[in-house]
Amino acid sequence: MGLSKFLFFNVLGWKIKGNFTPKIKKAVVIVAPHTSWFDFIIGLFVRKVSGIEINYVGKKELFKPPFGWYFRWVGGTPLDRTSGQKKVAAIAQIFQQKETFRLAMAPEGTRKKVPVWKTGFYYIAKQAGVPIIPVIFNYKTKTVTIEKPFYVTGEVDYDIKKIKKLYEGAEGKVKKYT
Repeated sequence: MGLSKFLFFNVLGWKIKGNFTPKIKKAVVIVAPHTSWFDFIIGLFVRKVSGIEINYVGKKELFKPPFGWYFRWVGGTPLDRTSGQKKVAAIAQIFQQKETFRLAMAPEGTRKKVPVWKTGFYYIAKQAGVPIIPVIFNYKTKTVTIEKPFYVTGEVDYDIKKIKKLYEGAEGKVKKYT
C-alpha cells in the first residue's frame, strides 16, 4: 500500500464510495459541502489514491514563483479573475485546449453556508459539453462519495435540485456551515 493510501485510509480513517470512470476525461467535478481549507487536502488525497487526474482553476497570481510549480503539479490551471472577464467562457475554453480536464469546484463558491449554490459549474459543464460528477465530502462518516456522471438537461432549476438532493445529510468539517 502506498503512503498516500495508508495515510488517507488508515491514519485519517476515510473511505471512498464509488469511483471515477477513467474513460470520462473531461468533467466538472462538484465537491460539497465545502466548509474548510482542509477540503483541499482531502481532495489531493482522493486525487492520489484514485489515480485519476483532477484539476482546478485558481487566480493567476497563485501560479507565479516561488509556488506556481506546486499549484500546477497538483492539477491547477491559472485563470484571470479580474472583473469584466467572461469566466464561464474562459473555463469552457480550457476544456477545449486540454485532452484531459476534470475540473473540481465547490458549488457554494465559498467555505460558508449559502442558501443557494452558485450556478457557474452548471453553465461551464453545459458550454463545454461535459458531464457533472457530484462528489460528497461527509466528515461525519469520513466518506468521500463519487456519484455517477450527471448530464445537464438545460432545465437549470430541475437539474440543480436533483444534484443537491445527493448531498442531503452530508456534514462538512465545520458543522455550523452545513
